[in-house]
Amino acid sequence: MRLLTLHITEELAGRKVGHLLRGELGLSYSLVKSLKWREKAILLNGEKVNTDVRVKAGDVLTVNVTDRAEGTAIDETMPLPQVLWEDDDLLIINKPSGITVHAAALTGNPVTVEKMVARYLGVGTFHPVNRLDRGVSGVMVVAKSGHAHARTMALLHTEDFRREYRAICHGVPSPAAGEIDLPIGRDTTSAVKRKIDHEGQPSLTEYEVLQLCPEGALLRLRPHTGRTHQLRLHMAAMGHPLLGDWLYGTEHPALPHRVALHSYELWLTHPITGEKLHITAPLPQEMEQLL
Repeated sequence: MRLLTLHITEELAGRKVGHLLRGELGLSYSLVKSLKWREKAILLNGEKVNTDVRVKAGDVLTVNVTDRAEGTAIDETMPLPQVLWEDDDLLIINKPSGITVHAAALTGNPVTVEKMVARYLGVGTFHPVNRLDRGVSGVMVVAKSGHAHARTMALLHTEDFRREYRAICHGVPSPAAGEIDLPIGRDTTSAVKRKIDHEGQPSLTEYEVLQLCPEGALLRLRPHTGRTHQLRLHMAAMGHPLLGDWLYGTEHPALPHRVALHSYELWLTHPITGEKLHITAPLPQEMEQLL
């Protein structure tokens, strides 16, 4: 259960509860609206209170932002996720390759990140912050409440939510480090593919060659934007598609059901506690073998 507490100072005295929930505690308008109808979700000095009530110095405002127990059905046979870090607000896991985040008709795989997390948390409501493609593994952040989700999503693509990937590409990019600034749009010939489209959305990727290997190079990739298939498409556009990328390159016998792309590292400023987190997920064995 996640409780937020605000001690009312002289400076806050006289303000309405609703204003404090949205301003000082950072709750969204829609969340405040839903909390008003929950029993004992908003308390002032331990008593249920209307959001129009004005507070006094010395009051204590408490709000329960925990999600209701509803949503995805829990399958007790589902495998559990590998947990890298966890607290009352966030769950950070090492997503395996070969599974989707949500159920998808095209994959036919009954195992999803959503169902794995539902079994682990014991609740069905699912709040993914960063999503990874089916063939991609590594660090993935899931919020435990709608409030934590909204606060974390606001940090995406800032220095407070910095992600880096490791990838293995065909050949060796030249220069060995730089930026790929190419807009991305939908490929109208496919239900899933994207393409470089000068009328598409701005997309920026930072890359660096870390190590040469028999079939190409190990790269550090940092997305500065969050377009679908951005890293895969940008490397393919450079003429160096990632190993195993069946969509923008070719399949690889050593990489069944995956691309040589791994969400390796995350620097995160916790959206509620302010704690500075640094999380890594070791390179998977099949990528290590290619090196």
